[in-house]
Amino acid sequence: MKKIYLAGPDVFREDSIAWGKYLQTVCEQHGLTGLYPLDNDITPLPSPQQTAHAIAQANMQMIRQADGVVANLEPFRGIEPDSGTVFEVGVAIALGKPVWVYFPHTGDLLQQVPDIDAGRCAQGWLIEDFSLPRNLMLACQWHGYSPTVEEAIAEMARLLG
Repeated sequence: MKKIYLAGPDVFREDSIAWGKYLQTVCEQHGLTGLYPLDNDITPLPSPQQTAHAIAQANMQMIRQADGVVANLEPFRGIEPDSGTVFEVGVAIALGKPVWVYFPHTGDLLQQVPDIDAGRCAQGWLIEDFSLPRNLMLACQWHGYSPTVEEAIAEMARLLG
């Protein structure tokens, strides 16, 4: 079976273990093996930084093993996607792996970011206006987008054939 890495801030959910099992079940229904970050068995190391490094390396290994990545790019702790997930998407793209993303569509960036003054946000930063739902460096690289994880997994299964 083809393997897909399930990227996203889902590991921070209160029900993260059960949610990961659900995602893996959806993968299995489509003939895929879901690689969920919390499946890595990381023994706490002497320092938090060492443990963090071990987690990062284990997740990188999962991405390398995967045939593709399905990534949750919903807003996380604000209006942007989780930075760790965005990093994982970039790694997958750099490795030549297909990426399919999902998030509830709420319009393009200009519609999503509160516009304070002539296309600039409250901090004064220009809001890019390319009619894309995420930053162009993401939106121009993924293979496709779906509004739900179930649809995204189904599309990745189709893509991997």
